[in-house]
Amino acid sequence: MNPILTSHKLTKSFGKVRAVHRLDLDVNRGEIFGIIGPNGAGKTTLFNLITGEIRPDEGEVIFDGKDVTHDRTYRKCRMGIARTYQIPRPFLNMTVLENVLVGSLYGRGMGYSESKEKCEEILKRTGLLQKRDAVARSLPLFDRKRLELAKALSTGPSLLLVDEVAGGLNETEVEEVLEIIRSVREEGVTVLWVEHIIMAMQKGPDRLLVMHFGTELFCGTPDEALKSEEVQKIYLGAEED
Repeated sequence: MNPILTSHKLTKSFGKVRAVHRLDLDVNRGEIFGIIGPNGAGKTTLFNLITGEIRPDEGEVIFDGKDVTHDRTYRKCRMGIARTYQIPRPFLNMTVLENVLVGSLYGRGMGYSESKEKCEEILKRTGLLQKRDAVARSLPLFDRKRLELAKALSTGPSLLLVDEVAGGLNETEVEEVLEIIRSVREEGVTVLWVEHIIMAMQKGPDRLLVMHFGTELFCGTPDEALKSEEVQKIYLGAEED
């Protein structure tokens, strides 16, 4: 396989709390790789370590063959790593199009004319083109989630980290999010996706990592992971006989 992202013994603690512990991760180029785990499993910390928002205590992050462990967030963005946030972070007083232009102009470093054309394509792909002139603060949750994806895509990533984009959405909206993420993968973008919505994790990822107390509990296909007795016991709350 051809991994685009690898971590070796990645470790991060906050005081006595071990958030991520000696985690080895290989995300193959072109796949949708899902991560699940109970609250406190270390999923968001892992994302923050990959993007450079926090520094690891030990271990390393390799992206596209380069050691990026200690690179700053903006450098990783320029290299091709983008992310969304569980709680959308739009520029509330800017329009939908202006929000997406920020990523293209400053995250990707494109000129205005080229950026505008590219951003309109992204808005069409994410179902927001007709709302391009709407002010972000007026958007309902589903549109804010789609805008979060559009903003990340506007930086031109080769690796997209998606943080619980399906949270709070109804079944129809989750299906639409799945279609967007599949279309992103079809365009050659690798997706690393943290999610609590089991339906999304059953249908979306090629592989699924189950984290528990900052370590790998299980890694395999979604079907294998969700049928694992250990996963059911710890993550899904299955009772012992």
